[in-house]
Amino acid sequence: MPRNIYDEDHEAMRASAREFVARTLAPRAEEMIEGKSIPRDIWLEAGKQGFFGLDIPEEFGGAGVDDYRFNAVVAEEMSRFNAATSSCFGIHSDVCPPYIVDLGTEEQKQRWLPGMASGELICAIAMTEPSGGSDLAALKTTAVRDGDAWILNGSKTFITNGYQADLVIVAARTDPSKGAKGITLLMVERGMEGFQNGRKLDKVGMDESDTAELFFENVRVPDENRLGPEGMGFISMMQRLPQERVGAAVSNVAHAKAILEETIQYAKDRKAFGQPIGAFQHNKFLMAELVTKIEVAEAYVDDCIAAHAEGKLSAVDAAKAKWWSSEVQNDVLDHCVQLHGGYGFMNEYRVARAWRDARVTKIWAGSNEIMKELIGRDLGF
Repeated sequence: MPRNIYDEDHEAMRASAREFVARTLAPRAEEMIEGKSIPRDIWLEAGKQGFFGLDIPEEFGGAGVDDYRFNAVVAEEMSRFNAATSSCFGIHSDVCPPYIVDLGTEEQKQRWLPGMASGELICAIAMTEPSGGSDLAALKTTAVRDGDAWILNGSKTFITNGYQADLVIVAARTDPSKGAKGITLLMVERGMEGFQNGRKLDKVGMDESDTAELFFENVRVPDENRLGPEGMGFISMMQRLPQERVGAAVSNVAHAKAILEETIQYAKDRKAFGQPIGAFQHNKFLMAELVTKIEVAEAYVDDCIAAHAEGKLSAVDAAKAKWWSSEVQNDVLDHCVQLHGGYGFMNEYRVARAWRDARVTKIWAGSNEIMKELIGRDLGF
């Protein structure tokens, strides 16, 4: 099916992103796997190419394009390379900047956005805690007012970009008596006394992502680092989660589509019983089903991209895109592993790494169970 949401300018951005993958990322794929992170010079090169400033106004060093379709084509190309790079770059460039652009003061924007656009300041957002992830309103990290500052205590876990992060948007409880309305966002900067970037976590997949724990022990955060009004943190996060979820859906589909294309070629080249394995009716029918699933999912996600570009994407529709795309992604990749036989279980094959990487997409950005809960409530239940 032809895709109708992109024009020549978007495809030019895609070509630029694809060239960056081929020239900068692909030659260093093994280095990133072994180091469990994306080297700083790659971040700087991506910033130089303009991939980090799409949501950042020109006066703060960004492109200020105000068209989410550009974000989407970059995410698609990064996801075709691997899921981890797309995730790390996406958190930094798609998820975090809108918080500062929408909620930040002029001084905060001048301070942080240029470095984020250039890749010099790596950003993360810290919501999830060791005691829970989906129930954001019950978070336990606290910030107590002390004159013109906040004393921050607690910890966060499973934080993408956490190990290298220079700047972290931290959700903290500032008024225990107000529940969700007692949560405030604070910007914590590397070097603040008592703030520690923890170890790189040993994950099943997403090897290239420096997912980490973060620790805050009596960190004195100036009130000038408060992002948005006091007590509005939970609402601010809820308002911006649809962009994170549609971004996840974009990546899920593009990631699975790339591996399926490689699997189809493998099924043409691999011979068994005197013929290509794809010629067996079971495999032929299976690949027909998988291609259909990908294209149907892509069509829905494309509609979500177009709606979001116009500011019309609802939280419920973003939730549908997130959970469904992750289910399709995992189903498709599991079949791709099976079609590769024993080679599909070898880490040297992209299909094996993609299969491992995909499992977390049903958990992060709001678990699929939470997505269904949101949709069910919208149905009146």
